[in-house]
Amino acid sequence: MSAQATSMPPFHLAFPVRDIEEARQFYVGVLGCGEGRSAPDWVDFDFYGHQVVAHLAPEECGHKQTSAVDDHQVPVRHFGAVLSIPQWEDMAAKLKAIGTTFVIEPYTRFKGEVGEQSTMFFMDPSGNAIEFKAFANMDSLFAK
Repeated sequence: MSAQATSMPPFHLAFPVRDIEEARQFYVGVLGCGEGRSAPDWVDFDFYGHQVVAHLAPEECGHKQTSAVDDHQVPVRHFGAVLSIPQWEDMAAKLKAIGTTFVIEPYTRFKGEVGEQSTMFFMDPSGNAIEFKAFANMDSLFAK
């Protein structure tokens, strides 16, 4: 899932998981990430050209807080990717088809406003919240 050629440096994120093999099955098998280096207690994934690393730390897992955004309770601690509209639609369809339980079902928020975006939230098997979003106009990513 390498990112398109850009001048943006890859982002790095490490996060806790309760089971390395379960994480591998989810990030590679469900989300389609490539796998990089690994050891018994961690594994690197290519998350749309960014390096995310699952570390075995069951005591650190789980969702704890939410924040109100556009009449939804968004998990405060989350990560994800900004996809193209077709990629976002494909991922939403794939996740629905496999019976994913969404924290926030796929929808478009801030309709008609600056920053209008399609978004969805779901959890990985360790309780890490993931958001995929898409903008019809990428210029509005940071617009106020």
